[in-house]
Amino acid sequence: MKKILNQLISQQPLSREQAHEVLINMSKKQYSEIEIAAFITTFLMRNIAVEELQGFKDALLDLSVKIDLDRESIDLCGTGGDGKDTFNVSTLAAFVVAGAGYKVVKHGNYAASSISGSSDVLQHLGYEFTNDESKLKNQLEKSGICFLHAPLFHPALKEVAPVRKGLQIKTFFNMLGPLVNPALPDYQLVGVYDLHIGRLYQYFLQDTNKSYTIVHSLDGYDEVTLTDNTRVVSNHFDGILEPGAFGFDKLNANMLTGGKSVKDAADIFSSILRNKGTEPQNAVVIANAALAIQTFDQSRPLLDCIDEATEALISGKAIATFKSVLK
Repeated sequence: MKKILNQLISQQPLSREQAHEVLINMSKKQYSEIEIAAFITTFLMRNIAVEELQGFKDALLDLSVKIDLDRESIDLCGTGGDGKDTFNVSTLAAFVVAGAGYKVVKHGNYAASSISGSSDVLQHLGYEFTNDESKLKNQLEKSGICFLHAPLFHPALKEVAPVRKGLQIKTFFNMLGPLVNPALPDYQLVGVYDLHIGRLYQYFLQDTNKSYTIVHSLDGYDEVTLTDNTRVVSNHFDGILEPGAFGFDKLNANMLTGGKSVKDAADIFSSILRNKGTEPQNAVVIANAALAIQTFDQSRPLLDCIDEATEALISGKAIATFKSVLK
């Protein structure tokens, strides 16, 4: 590790092979927490290189617990790390998309730099994490959605979790989450916390067979928040969408807070699913769900997808899907 740290401190990027080897060694407990913290911290001082991110991604997928699920499904997973502490938008949108009749295989984790991640809120509400393929296949078939709790599929993450939690800031592991869904779904909606990461994701995803949509709110959010214009990049589109493109007015950021505890986040989550959320909360969930729905057929008009997402939430299909997956 000393050699690697000296290389990074000297502003020399790691090769893809070196990055791969470092994460493999982390999983084998070859480094102390201090060494891991030092390694992670160096990437807070400069942009990560494409080769480095490729190596980290390759290692996590090589080390992951393999699972065979329906590839005709979508993952809605943001990088996190935007420091905004919004409510759990992408997780709510996932249940709306599933309620609309699409297969969702969502990848997620506990919060590392925010109050409540997708795993925190789902666990609080009674969802039982598993990496049992038969159970997850049954959930996906019965409810149209299942959740892959990252630590159960990525042993390497277990070794860095205490360091990430201790640092309480975004790290390159935030960037990796959406890239390493072990089910490898064919569709992906991913939110990124800055445009540099968005360009890296575009580089990765355009070389795959995935249908993808990458979003970044220009005021710094890793999801569509309607608080500003949104940069949207997909297989067939690269541009800026104003809130009006989604059929909604511009919102204030204070309308989207996620509370001060996991319980607060879970209460907001439940309220929105029961169609008792505020108009701004509903609008943001619907906007993100609509982009996910459009990812299945990028030729569809966005407002048609907005209508479909709205119906799934308002009709109760989304909450029915959530209740189904808890049984």
